[in-house]
Amino acid sequence: YENWTDVSGILVADPRIIDNPQQIPVITYSELRGMSYMGANVLHDDAIFPVREKNIPIHILNTNDPENPGTFIQDDCEEYDKANGTSTVTGITGRRDYASFTVVKSHSSTEVGFLRRLLFIFEEYHISIESVPITVDTFTVIVQKGAIEQCKYEILAKIKKELEPDELMLEEDLAMVAIVGRGMKQVPGASGQLLSEFGNHKINIKVINQSADELSVVVGVSNHDFHNAIRCIYERFIQEEREHA
Repeated sequence: YENWTDVSGILVADPRIIDNPQQIPVITYSELRGMSYMGANVLHDDAIFPVREKNIPIHILNTNDPENPGTFIQDDCEEYDKANGTSTVTGITGRRDYASFTVVKSHSSTEVGFLRRLLFIFEEYHISIESVPITVDTFTVIVQKGAIEQCKYEILAKIKKELEPDELMLEEDLAMVAIVGRGMKQVPGASGQLLSEFGNHKINIKVINQSADELSVVVGVSNHDFHNAIRCIYERFIQEEREHA
C-alpha cells in the first residue's frame, strides 16, 4: 500500500531539534505506534489499523521527490534486519509539558485495590493517563499538564483524603522522551547505556518507564533538558553507530 505525502518517509527525530536527521528505511507497526503516541507526526491511526490488520506493508513516499526510497512500515522486519543489520534505536521522539503525581505509602504494594483507587480519582476528573511507573510502595501517575490545570489541587486533596499517603508530590516541570527500537532487546544493557548517556550530559532523570517487550524506554526530564536529551541519544545511538557501521 503506497502512501504519497509531502515528506520523504519517516525521520529518526524531529528536524526542528536535530539538523538533517536520518530517514528510517524500515520500521515495524509497533515501533511506529510507540513514536506516534509520544508525539511523532507520521500517519493517523485510522490510516494504519485497517492495513495492519490485513498484514499489508505501507510504503511512505514523497510526491515531490519520487526517487527517494521513503520508509516501509511492516509487521515484521526480520528479513531486512538479517540483510542490513539492526540499529539499536529506530526513532527518538517526545513531548514537553507533562505533570506527575507521585504517591508513596508503606505497604501499599500489597494493599489490594490501591492502584485502582488511585487511578479512579483521575477517571472521575476525566483525565487521560499517559503512564504509571511503579516501584515498591511508590506510584507515579503521569498526565498532560494542560489536562489538570483547573483541577490539580482538587485531585491532590482527594488523593490525601482517600489514600492517606505518607508522601504526595506534584511535579509540573516534566518532558517525556521516548526512545524506540526493536534492536534494543538484542543489546545487553541497552537501557543502562541510554541512562548513562543522560548522566554524561548532566541531564537529571525524573521518571523512567521501560516496556515489557523492550521495544521502548520512556524517560522523564525537565522541560529545559528536552532538546538536549534527544540530541545526546541521537548522537550516541544514531550518528556513532552509522560512523562505525
